[in-house]
Amino acid sequence: MKTPPPAAKRRYWLLSADPHHYHWDTLFVKGKELYRLPNARPENLRQLKQTHRGDRLLCYHAAPERALYAIAEVFRDPYPDPLDPERKNMVVDIRSLERLPRQVKLEEMRENRALRKVKFLKNVRLTISGLEQDDYVEILRMAGIVAQPGFPLP
Repeated sequence: MKTPPPAAKRRYWLLSADPHHYHWDTLFVKGKELYRLPNARPENLRQLKQTHRGDRLLCYHAAPERALYAIAEVFRDPYPDPLDPERKNMVVDIRSLERLPRQVKLEEMRENRALRKVKFLKNVRLTISGLEQDDYVEILRMAGIVAQPGFPLP
């Protein structure tokens, strides 16, 4: 089994779910889960294909909550959806890491000028959206998680 990439090569993603169809608490109960895109729009599928084992995910609940909820990790590189007979859709295995100490609301993220380049904030219909490391760190700071000497950010 491959080892996860070092933090320097790790990528960061915001992963959205409708809490009426999939609540992130389910991931914490199970520990790890096969994640299937709720809509296989080409842009979402392209983004999912770029994820790799060891990448970090910020888990977002869509309406009515509209807030970041937890941190997860890609546990297995994307692979064809076993339930898709045409093998066009992709899935990825993810595992839970931790719930955020404080949920970060969509409005808060939009008001934060440091996050103005985050694509998800311009199009909340994206199911998966890439984040720069600085954006990831800023969002964790907003949630109450800060790096300390000897304790790097998750």
